[in-house]
Amino acid sequence: MVVTACGETFSEVTSSEDADSATRNGSVQSSSLTEITGISGWINSEHTSVEAEIARGNVVLIDFWTYTCINCLRTMPYLKAWHEKYSDNGLIILGIHSPEFEFEKDPQNVQNAVDRIGVPWAVALDNDMETWGNFGNHFWPAKYLFGPDNNIVYSHFGEGDYAETELAIREQLKAAGQDITDIPFDPLPTNVRHEVTTRQTRELYGGYHRAYSQQGIYNGHDDYYSGPDQKIQYQDPGDTIDGKYFLMGPWENRSQSIVHGREDPSLEDYLRVPFKASSVNIVVEPAGPEPFEVVVDLEGTPLTVQQAGKDIVFKDDGTTILEVSEPRMYAVLDSPKFLESNLFFRSTSDNFAVFAFTFGKYLKAD
Repeated sequence: MVVTACGETFSEVTSSEDADSATRNGSVQSSSLTEITGISGWINSEHTSVEAEIARGNVVLIDFWTYTCINCLRTMPYLKAWHEKYSDNGLIILGIHSPEFEFEKDPQNVQNAVDRIGVPWAVALDNDMETWGNFGNHFWPAKYLFGPDNNIVYSHFGEGDYAETELAIREQLKAAGQDITDIPFDPLPTNVRHEVTTRQTRELYGGYHRAYSQQGIYNGHDDYYSGPDQKIQYQDPGDTIDGKYFLMGPWENRSQSIVHGREDPSLEDYLRVPFKASSVNIVVEPAGPEPFEVVVDLEGTPLTVQQAGKDIVFKDDGTTILEVSEPRMYAVLDSPKFLESNLFFRSTSDNFAVFAFTFGKYLKAD
């Protein structure tokens, strides 16, 4: 099975933001009921199934997601709007949380994310990816709509086509006998991207599980590919190759992350990311029990208020930092302008474990 990551697939490099054009979405027919299976636990619900919900007269929307996926998170306002409008009229959203990283299998981490994001619908913990496999799914996010006849009647992969998806929901609710004439069709506006010709930077992974699948991707150092689970003293060559990151100082390459290799009170070590984007996010898990800070700068200069992502904290001396206390995605950059630059990440802690970077080119909301 080819697994498509939140922003990337290994058979063909494809952004999930563009998956609605790279992968055909729309009406499909399934000859038998595709079911949820192998779930290790539920959040916001007792155990349920597609079959049980349809038997109650409901229409079921399956949403495959994982809580560090920025593409998934950007669909949440639309899912929330559909839940609010149609949940009293037969729409059941079942979120299938199929983890990309090991720490996303921890039920408490998922519960924290559900609370933080404000997800009100049922979330099934698909830790062994059995439901993912049962659906033959390859994308985060992915949506499958079941009509009252037990068939998958519509699917969508990636972001976008929200009005089309809502129309499909409305059609199936009517087919199920629901009266939605008093519920207006007023879809939320779709996110708008910067009108730029430069393609944004692809998703980058820290761990060799991804990077070793093809020599030379993600990490810009030859030494990184000399063997797994090594602590290596890196020297930043100063290259500005889009789609790779560079290191200074000792770092250890692990299966799913690149980990800072020492305590560094002088902040001499760093991870540098050349990028083309207007937004940047980093997935971090503390490698130890203690929280820590990550100093973030843009070409040696702290981020401005206009550039800072929502997780950036401004210290009294003007330094811009991330306060890392739990494993999740942290929003670093949210610029009103599309940028081609370098971000630097420094920490005094040897708990600093970097799993992934994601990039976007959406206009910053007013």
